Amino acid sequence: MGLYRVRVSTGSSFRAGSNNKVQLWLVGQHGEAALGWRLRPTKGKEEEFEVDVPEYLGPLLFVKLSKWHLLQDDAWFCNWISVQGPGASGDELRFPCYRWLEGKGILSLPEGTGRTVVDDPQGLFKKHREEELEERRKLYRWGNWKEGLILNMAGAKLCDLPRDERFLEDKRIEFEASLAKGLADLAIKDSLNILTSWNSLDDFNRIFWCGQSKLAERVRDSWKEDALFGYQFLNGSNPMLLRRSNHLPDRLEFPPGMEELQAQLEKELQGGTLFEADFSLLHGIKANVILCSQQYLAAPLVMLKLQPDGKLLPMVIQLQLPCKGFTPPLLFLPTDPPMAWLLAKCWVRSSDFQLHELLSHLLRGHLMAEVIAVATMRCLPSIHPMFKLLIPHMRYTMEINLRARTGLVADSGIFDQVVSTGGGGHVELLKRAEAFLTYSSFCPPDDLAERGLLGVKSSFYAQDALRLWEIISRYVEGIVSLHYKTDESVKEDLELQAWCREITEVGLLGAQDRGFPIALQSKDQLCHFVTMCIFTCTGQHSSNHLGQLDWYAWVPNAPCTMRLPPPTTKDVTLETVMATLPNFHQASLQMSITWQLGRHQSIMVALGQHEEEYFSGPEPKAVLKKFREELAALEKDIEIRNAKLDLPYEYLRPSLVENSVAI
Repeated sequence: MGLYRVRVSTGSSFRAGSNNKVQLWLVGQHGEAALGWRLRPTKGKEEEFEVDVPEYLGPLLFVKLSKWHLLQDDAWFCNWISVQGPGASGDELRFPCYRWLEGKGILSLPEGTGRTVVDDPQGLFKKHREEELEERRKLYRWGNWKEGLILNMAGAKLCDLPRDERFLEDKRIEFEASLAKGLADLAIKDSLNILTSWNSLDDFNRIFWCGQSKLAERVRDSWKEDALFGYQFLNGSNPMLLRRSNHLPDRLEFPPGMEELQAQLEKELQGGTLFEADFSLLHGIKANVILCSQQYLAAPLVMLKLQPDGKLLPMVIQLQLPCKGFTPPLLFLPTDPPMAWLLAKCWVRSSDFQLHELLSHLLRGHLMAEVIAVATMRCLPSIHPMFKLLIPHMRYTMEINLRARTGLVADSGIFDQVVSTGGGGHVELLKRAEAFLTYSSFCPPDDLAERGLLGVKSSFYAQDALRLWEIISRYVEGIVSLHYKTDESVKEDLELQAWCREITEVGLLGAQDRGFPIALQSKDQLCHFVTMCIFTCTGQHSSNHLGQLDWYAWVPNAPCTMRLPPPTTKDVTLETVMATLPNFHQASLQMSITWQLGRHQSIMVALGQHEEEYFSGPEPKAVLKKFREELAALEKDIEIRNAKLDLPYEYLRPSLVENSVAI
């Protein structure tokens, strides 16, 4: 009973407005009022009207929306509804939406205060929660892209995805325009090089143009240097493989005459300065056949030493695992003939390309984020505080992953066309890698400790990952503390427990034996788990995504495929190297895809900078404000540090870390 002032906010992307009429209802604890067909929403606008409601509604619980059309359904993207009343002295409440309204159905928006089941003793929102989750489970169904892999969102085409999971129109246009540009550049490079010779490493310069980064140019000029080779294990595009050695690897067999090398390795081991990068996971993976030409894979081991100045230098490279009854594999050394040592390093970098793109980037970044996103949509209603906390970090993940499954790693996709693990090897590699998807490996404090990288002053990835994790952790703790006062309140939240179980037992195919929880027993455990989810979707993905243009644009530094088998002799010539590295078409395609994936995104939301306000009330806003302040402080510290570095490390700068897996 009384006058209510209603404000309606429409999204600003293309086609967010609608020509259809929209009706609203106010739903209170004691009554409901229909407000009639009040507006045709306009893109990017806030529209306001007042309405006199004769009924006594009591405290407002929901706003309901419905859209009417005669001939054409014109979808509407609603940001939020704000209602102030009754009267000028009444409270103003926000009802967050950030969803598309399609068809003639009714959408109910609960007031924006986060509420667990325990927070609703009267059951005012019980029916809404149950109906919303029932509807969501019909829309968000688990799929299985390849048997034996962690699950994904069901759907083979973009139109199979719920409308709310697809790119908004401006994002779609920008993405597809950049893809078209990349393909045009590829066609130009192919036409310019199809009849020219490809005999020298300098010939790769003929495709090294258009949109390169300064670091990519530095890589081109210095890629042969051992120091840059070692640096990439610490701070390159794949910092996930390096670990401090606890003993000499069993696979490292020393033939006669290598006693001095063994002694040097033992000395570094005793001093705690011996590190290794082992690519054994590639052993036995079937290599691709591209246009009737067999491609090749290796399974290298690199032993490196950390010098007092922080440089990580390779000491020895073994390209294959030893086989019983056969001569031990060659050990390549920095003192070998230059071309032999260079080719050995190229094999390592090509192997790193495979593990980085498939495991560190696709599996641990994209596919893991999708498991989190699908489980969240199936198990947590929009009123749940953990849904509100997580939802900004799931934006566009399902569409970008569907595009990857139907393009990059699909049958006859980019991997099949140009990558040595394509043709089925990439799927087998993903299956093998799931045994290493441990809970601790997704949590930098545990992962870096286990790999022996804590305290390595030249590991800027480790330093920045730890700080970013701690900042996200405090943010999560701030929100959790508002809604869970005791450990018992965590245990009693059945929606939360179902969500955790859905991730571990369903999406990850029973990952409890790898340390993932199937129940959350305390506030601390909840905070750790949610921090892992957000860090995976933000910092971890960015640390493996942003370096692609820098490190992969100069193709010899990270060859996508190798056209000759690993050398069995050190009699290596430039001709051998060129015949092994990708040909000009393969290199051009690698360059184009690298640009498409690694370019600066013009439509990008940085970590913590989302405009959507899913929470109502001052307390969550204060927590978010503190989070942003801490991110700004980290940004400043990284800028100051990078100003003193020869090679600045940028991939965990908060302003460059995307708020979700969206590219």
